[in-house]
Amino acid sequence: MVILVDTNILIRLMVPSAPTHREVSSAVRILRRVGHRLAMPAQGAAEFWAVMTRPATARGGHGLSITETDTRLRRLERIFTLQYDSADSYFHWRRFVVTYGVRGVQTHDARIAALMLANGISHILTYNGKDFTRFPGISALSPADVVAGAIPPP
Repeated sequence: MVILVDTNILIRLMVPSAPTHREVSSAVRILRRVGHRLAMPAQGAAEFWAVMTRPATARGGHGLSITETDTRLRRLERIFTLQYDSADSYFHWRRFVVTYGVRGVQTHDARIAALMLANGISHILTYNGKDFTRFPGISALSPADVVAGAIPPP
């Protein structure tokens, strides 16, 4: 089974000083070991870039150089397959934002859910599972649950 990996997981995986880095690393390792294929949305790569290159003095920023961010993104590209948007993704997203009254920053989550639906992906590894509960057919997995053994069959 393909499991999409949310941006909050990508960031923690590439920031060894993050308090949840070890948990995220373990969850990714476990999912791959049992046979899941892990994917990152192209949108997630762009969000990762934005957070990593944002000044450390800005909210959530890490202040990394372009070179260091590029190195870390290349590592992610070796671990995860890229999942791209399609015309179907757009139409699912458009329906989601209207049907579920999506506003503001939650628009990004609707886009991820739409990408998943368009590509037949039912599970996402994330720390923000509640952000995906409104979208039918989407199941969120937290790294803590995966480490504790709550893993869907491949």
